[in-house]
Amino acid sequence: MKRLRDDDACPGALQVHQAADGALARLRLPGGMIAAGQLEVLAHTATEFGNGTLELTVRGNLQLRGVRDAAAVAEAAAAAGLLPSPTHERVRNIVASPLSGRVAGLADVRPWVSELDAAIRADPELQRLPGRFLFGIDDGRGDISGLGADAGVHVHADGVALLLAGRDTGIRLGGDDVVPTLITIARRFVDIRGKAWRIAELDDLSPLLTGFAVSAVPAAEYPPVLRPPVGWITQDDGRVALGAAIPLGVLQARQAEFVAAVDAPVVITPWRSLLVCDLDEGVADTALRVLAPMGLVFDENSPWLDISACVGSPGCEKSLADVRAEATRIATEEDARLPSGHVHYVGCERACGSPPAGQVFVATPEGFRERS
Repeated sequence: MKRLRDDDACPGALQVHQAADGALARLRLPGGMIAAGQLEVLAHTATEFGNGTLELTVRGNLQLRGVRDAAAVAEAAAAAGLLPSPTHERVRNIVASPLSGRVAGLADVRPWVSELDAAIRADPELQRLPGRFLFGIDDGRGDISGLGADAGVHVHADGVALLLAGRDTGIRLGGDDVVPTLITIARRFVDIRGKAWRIAELDDLSPLLTGFAVSAVPAAEYPPVLRPPVGWITQDDGRVALGAAIPLGVLQARQAEFVAAVDAPVVITPWRSLLVCDLDEGVADTALRVLAPMGLVFDENSPWLDISACVGSPGCEKSLADVRAEATRIATEEDARLPSGHVHYVGCERACGSPPAGQVFVATPEGFRERS
């Protein structure tokens, strides 16, 4: 798809988007990782300067809607350590296997996330990356490679596969080469992209791979994972992670405050859910008893795990309907007919936030119809 301008208008903490319901600010969280204290700051900020909610995104980020004072939001984010580089704040887009280093997986990729984030921020050229460019780091379990990140790696038993636009290139890397290679790919994309925002938009990917040797048969396509890990998850070290689906990805500030009060590391996942990690069993049991009645979903059989939606009306001026209301009706009404598999409701043909697979229902003046 050809673009009509050099840069997209992807929002950040400093460059906000003016939506129909006010300004929208987005905070990048590499690997979805956020400390309890940082989450608490954002919850208070959303209450004081936004609409009182935190939205979880499909890249494991958080955003505030209805922002009344963008400068105050940016100041609060910076004070919490969530804005380490004003020049690179929109390009720190890194998704990684959320349970890596805690449950299964072939490698703990969390150090790579931190190293990659630092390398991005240290490279002046990479501030020119489009805000939609995405890095992906899969620890071998296959949970995020199906998201089609622009430049990614997937751990295999015989090495680390280099992926472009979610496809295995046949190039295998050693662990020490992962971050430098991803930075090289990103720098080359900046040089050749023209008006492209994503690697998948390029007609020829060979300039990105110059000097790399193919050493393996490319793996088959990685199927997308559509459901988040939820419930009581026993970590490899015997501690507990609690996985909570967040209906439609909208976390009320009060809910976020209670999550932060658990005082444990939190991971925002690409499925608009969250993980509260490294808990002793007693703490996990107490947290579960408190958070579940507040609306966080720990039941793997809940219909909320298979329903998502764009913001719709009144948040988006292009939307033809209140799609969140329709999605909520489908999820909660006893007589509602829930489509099989994952279903995503959108207010217009742009179909924002659509997952890589599943059914998409688009609002029309006559109601919702399935997108072909």
